[in-house]
Amino acid sequence: MSELIKKHSGLGIASFVVGIASGLLLLTVFVIAGIAETSTPGGIDEKSPIAVFIGLFLFLFLGVALVGLVLGVAGLLQKDREKVFAILGVIFSAIAILCPILLVLVGLALGG
Repeated sequence: MSELIKKHSGLGIASFVVGIASGLLLLTVFVIAGIAETSTPGGIDEKSPIAVFIGLFLFLFLGVALVGLVLGVAGLLQKDREKVFAILGVIFSAIAILCPILLVLVGLALGG
């Protein structure tokens, strides 16, 4: 009976956790950026330390989401393992990558 039950993929679980965490962290970065932009008269200076940190954390968390995407794909390629967490990890990581990119592109189109 135990041969019929597949174990969950460790890579898939890791991808799921990393995808959710990176998405939440990216959302936090954008909320902080929005608060800093609205609370600063005239907006944030692009060379201010807060703008630099926001940019660095944006790229860091996008990199983390990319790692989650790779882990999810690796989890999908494992044989004899459940793929639920790997699929969810790929979806959450892809959303965590695409949403900030689209938001930045919309911001550039409207502000530029």
